Amino acid sequence: RFSGTFVGNAESSSPAATTSPPAVAAATLPAVPTIPVVPTIVGVPNTVAEGVLNPNEVKPPASGTRRARVLYDYEAADSTELALLADEMITVYSLPGMDPDWLIGERGNQKGKVPVTYLELLS
Repeated sequence: RFSGTFVGNAESSSPAATTSPPAVAAATLPAVPTIPVVPTIVGVPNTVAEGVLNPNEVKPPASGTRRARVLYDYEAADSTELALLADEMITVYSLPGMDPDWLIGERGNQKGKVPVTYLELLS
């Protein structure tokens, strides 16, 4: 014995009602802040950790320097590297946290990174 008129939630079946709430919800969501992440190595000075080496600031260790003979010519890629000539003798040493494929090389008053594969390390 219903009167023929159905009373219910007409908005739930309306297509307009189903598409507009997500748009409203997306507009009211709070923005999530982002924090930039900068990689660092604990205990290593920033100059080495970031790959920036100022040869004038590098001091050789009290012990641990070695002589090396250069096997091949090497052209420095930037001002942090030391250009090498085959058969020359240089002094080399490593720094804590430095890439093991590189050493600090000194020739006179010039300093810079040198690749280990271009050197014959002497005792």
